[in-house]
Amino acid sequence: MSLKERISEDIKAAMRAKESAKLGTIRLLLAAIKQREVDERITLDDAAIQVVIDKLIKQRRDSVSQYEAAARLGLADAERAEIEVLKAYMPAALSDAEIDAEIAAAITATGAASPADMGKLMGVLKPKLAGRADMTAVSAKVKVALAK
Repeated sequence: MSLKERISEDIKAAMRAKESAKLGTIRLLLAAIKQREVDERITLDDAAIQVVIDKLIKQRRDSVSQYEAAARLGLADAERAEIEVLKAYMPAALSDAEIDAEIAAAITATGAASPADMGKLMGVLKPKLAGRADMTAVSAKVKVALAK
């Protein structure tokens, strides 16, 4: 079953279970997917859908920090709940050791030796780790690895 089909099935299940918060989040996700398909005149595959989900999660995290700064804890909790619903559609996150191993393998494969090679290294890592690791954290780890 494709990710898009799974999302559609989860909408039906949430409607039957009368889970309004979960239903709203999944509908928002499906709307974002359809919007991108219409804008780009393509049908998204699972990898492209994961990019959309990752973007929505990043938006929610940003909103949480802003709501907490404004002492709007109820809204921050609602955003956190949406993040948990969206995370269910992402592949399992990699551990720090697995990320470090991927970085080491990419350094070996590309022959990267200095911080000037970071772009080349990130170009190799991004397709492998996108959706499974926070790319900002990966970038920081790459900088440390190349500085040695």
